Amino acid sequence: MDSGQPTKQSVLHHPAYLHLAASRVLTALASQAVTIAVSWIIYDMTESAFALGFVGFCQFLPRFFLTLVVGHVADSFDRRMIVLICQLVQAAIAAMLAVAIFEQWITPTLIFVAVTLLGAVNAFQQPSTVALLPNVVPPSLLQQAVATSTSLQQAAFIIGPAAGGLLYGVHPTAPFVISAVLLLVGGVNVALIHVERRVVVREPVTIASVFAGVAFIRSRPVILGAISLDLFAVLLGGATALMPIFARDILHAGPWGLGFLRAAPAIGALGMALLLARRPLKTHVGRRMMVACAVFGVATIVFSLSTNIVLSIVCLAILGAADTISVVVRSSMVQLMTPDEMRGRVSAVNSLFIGTSNQLGEFESGVLAGFLGPVATGVIGGVGTLIVVLLWIRLFPELVRVKTLEG
Repeated sequence: MDSGQPTKQSVLHHPAYLHLAASRVLTALASQAVTIAVSWIIYDMTESAFALGFVGFCQFLPRFFLTLVVGHVADSFDRRMIVLICQLVQAAIAAMLAVAIFEQWITPTLIFVAVTLLGAVNAFQQPSTVALLPNVVPPSLLQQAVATSTSLQQAAFIIGPAAGGLLYGVHPTAPFVISAVLLLVGGVNVALIHVERRVVVREPVTIASVFAGVAFIRSRPVILGAISLDLFAVLLGGATALMPIFARDILHAGPWGLGFLRAAPAIGALGMALLLARRPLKTHVGRRMMVACAVFGVATIVFSLSTNIVLSIVCLAILGAADTISVVVRSSMVQLMTPDEMRGRVSAVNSLFIGTSNQLGEFESGVLAGFLGPVATGVIGGVGTLIVVLLWIRLFPELVRVKTLEG
């Protein structure tokens, strides 16, 4: 990056990128508002840690079964249209939930069905959006684009949960109505994206073509190590899925407290993303990723043991900052080392890893908390993360030896 020539070397001067970034921010705002409202409704209706975890499982399940299909779709069709259709469907689901709450025929079963549909839609949207980014900016700006996008999304992750909690306090339908509007506006931004038409070679759907993304990742230990480390670290450190329990029963805060707890990781992530956008990692990238994952585990342990909401928020902010280092390293590696005709399938597999760590991690934490309680669950997860880091140092020495994201 040549900071001395911002007019030539800044992603903020690429109109297509700005439309894509706006779409991603609006989608993130909407998804976070819906997530905070759904989690509060579910726990309010059931008072069950298992039910909270099951929300994550419902989102993960369609992603698991659709991963290989959506990757092939993202490589064979117009990625921009795929993202647009996904946003319109998400807006319709948010509107449906608003009507269900207003008419008072909302049930846990309906919520589980809705989040399963959202999971299916996101399975198509996420890899298509990620694969679209390199079509919007030149390779020389990709790392800056990843860091900038992360910054913008984390800002949305800060505002979204807090706004969702406040809107829910005004009226339970408000987060869903506002989310539907944001998704529609995001769709308009996607429609305004203009990119050079890709030369799409539609391969016949064969076992080899469908599993090409898996084969590509397996053949590159650095990428496999990076995304699997992130997978297990977040999978085990999923105590954040139990935030409604911590907010209400341990920290004695209401929906506003849950909103700020949800926003805290994003605050830390935003700060780190801004730092990385200004001062990108240039040396000892692999080693720093390992340290960041270890910090993630320690922060999870302290958060789980905390009975003070200020300390809890600080721990979650540190957790978010550490996770961002992993996100930027992994995302940059995947994009820079993958040819365009493979990006959809590779991004789909990467998306499965991300979805598994986040959503299946929520399910795991919910089930374990049902037996051991939220505090013990969080501590066990944090310790497990530290163990995984030590194992990955031995299993993937190539990752530890990575010096730079550019070579």
